[in-house]
Amino acid sequence: MNVLGRNDGGDGADEGGKPSPATVRLGSFLARDGSDGAAVGVDADSPHAAVVLGKRGTGKSYTLGVIAEGLADAAGVAPVVVDPMGVFDGLIEAGGRVVAPVIRPAEVPASVWPDLVGLDPAGGPGSLLWRVVADAVGTARTDGDSPSIDALRWAVSETDAPDRTRRAVRNHLRLAASWGVFDATAPPVASLVASGDPTVIDLSGVPEAAAGAVVRAVARGLYDARVNGTVDRLPWLLVDEAHAFFDGVADPALRTLLTRGRAPGVSLVCATQRPSALPPVAVSQSDLLVAHRLTAGPDVDALATAEATYLAGDLAARLPTGTGEALVVDDASETAHTVRVRERRTPHGGGDPRARDTEAARLGRGARLGRGG
Repeated sequence: MNVLGRNDGGDGADEGGKPSPATVRLGSFLARDGSDGAAVGVDADSPHAAVVLGKRGTGKSYTLGVIAEGLADAAGVAPVVVDPMGVFDGLIEAGGRVVAPVIRPAEVPASVWPDLVGLDPAGGPGSLLWRVVADAVGTARTDGDSPSIDALRWAVSETDAPDRTRRAVRNHLRLAASWGVFDATAPPVASLVASGDPTVIDLSGVPEAAAGAVVRAVARGLYDARVNGTVDRLPWLLVDEAHAFFDGVADPALRTLLTRGRAPGVSLVCATQRPSALPPVAVSQSDLLVAHRLTAGPDVDALATAEATYLAGDLAARLPTGTGEALVVDDASETAHTVRVRERRTPHGGGDPRARDTEAARLGRGARLGRGG
C-alpha cells in the first residue's frame, strides 16, 4: 500500500508485508482510464494537520468517516469526531460511541465567557462575569472541584456590583445553562480518548454558541492532556463543517492545534464545503489536503492559495468531477494524486433525504390510487 503523509516514504507494510497498524486505508489511486490503481493509505503514525474540501454531495463527510474508520483500526491513536449534523452515528459499528456534548464550565477560560454569552468584555456585566468565573475557577483548582453554572450565578449575587449589572450577568448565565452543555460533574476531556475507540460528539440541535464552546473545550483539552502527559494515545480531532467553528470562540483552540499540535502529538482534520470561509492558516498549515469537487469561485480561489511550489500546473484544474473522487496533495512526498475513496464499512448518515421515501409520499400515493379506483 502506498502511504501518504509518511516522511520516510514507507509503503505502509510491516516486516511481514502486512499493512501497518498505523496506516489508514483511504482508497485507491485513480488511473487515467478511470480504473482503480494501487491501494493508497494515510499515515497515522505521526501527527498531521489535514483539510477535506468539497461542495455538498461530493463525498466530503463520507471521506471524513472513512478516515475515522481507519483510525479506529490504527494502533496508538484515538479519533474524536465533531458531528454538527448528526450523521456519524454509524461509527458505532466500528466500536465507537456517540456522546452528548457536555463539558465543565471551567473548561472554558474566564476571558471567553463574556463573548460566549454575548456580553461586551469591556462593559460592566462582561467584566463582572470574567472576574467571577476567574475567581471561581481559581478556588475550584484549590479545592479540587469545578464550579457549576448555579454556583457562578450565586457568586454574581454575592458581589458588590450594581443590581442592574448583577441581574444582567445572572440572566446571561441562565441562558448558558439552558443550552444543556455545561455540567460541573462532566468527565474530563481526556476521557474521550481513553479507550482509543472512535468517539462522536453529537452537536446536532445544539445552539451555535454552545457548540463553539464544546469544540473549544475539546480541542484545548486534548492539547493540554498531551502536553501534561495525561493520555498516551495520539488524539485525532476530526471536525465536520469546520468553517462554522473558526468563526467564534473555538477559533483560538483550533488554531493552536494547527500551529502547535504536532509537538504534543495532536492531529486535526477539518472538513468543509466552504474552504473560502476557513482562515488561510487552516490550509497553509495542513500537510495533507483532500479536495473533492469545488465549483464556487471563492472556494476555488481559496484552494489556489494552497498550491505548493512543487506542484506543476493549476491545482484547481486538476480537481476531479466524480462523486467520491478526490485530489490528495501530500507535503511529505511533495506530490498530488487523484484517489477514489473506498466504500465505508459503517453506515453513512450524510446522504440527501428523498421526498419519495417519506411516509407522506407513501400515504399520498395510496390515497391517489384509492381515488382512482
